[in-house]
Amino acid sequence: MAKRPSRVRRVDRTGAFIYLKKATEFFSSMQQAMQAERWNAAGLNAVHCAISACDAVLVRHIGHRSASSDHDASASLLRALTDLPDVRQKTEALLRILAVKNLIEYEEREITRHEAAELAKLTERFFRWAQGLLGG
Repeated sequence: MAKRPSRVRRVDRTGAFIYLKKATEFFSSMQQAMQAERWNAAGLNAVHCAISACDAVLVRHIGHRSASSDHDASASLLRALTDLPDVRQKTEALLRILAVKNLIEYEEREITRHEAAELAKLTERFFRWAQGLLGG
C-alpha cells in the first residue's frame, strides 16, 4: 500500500475548480510552447498542468491535497482513491510526468522535441481524465 504523506492541506471541495482552471491554463501554455518549438517551456508547463490536475482531483474527492515539497506524495494520495476509474494507470502516468521535472529544471541539458512531444501526450491524457472526473 502506498504511504500516506505526512503533510496535507485541507481545501474546501469547491476549490477543485480553481486547481482545474490552473491546470487548463498550464495545458494551454504547454500547447502554445509546443507550437512555438519551445520544448523546455512545453515540458515544464506539462508538469505543472499534471500537478494542478491531480490537486483538482484530490480536492474534489477527498477535500485535501499534498502540502509536501515532494510531488510524488500527491501520486500516493491519488493512488489511494481506488474507486476512481483507471486510477492506477493514471497514477503511473503522473509519476512518469513528475520524473521529468528535475531534468527540465535542473539538469544541464534541454529536453528534446521527442521528449516534449511524449510528455505533452501523456499530460494531455492525464489532464483529460481529470477534467472528465470533475465534469469540466
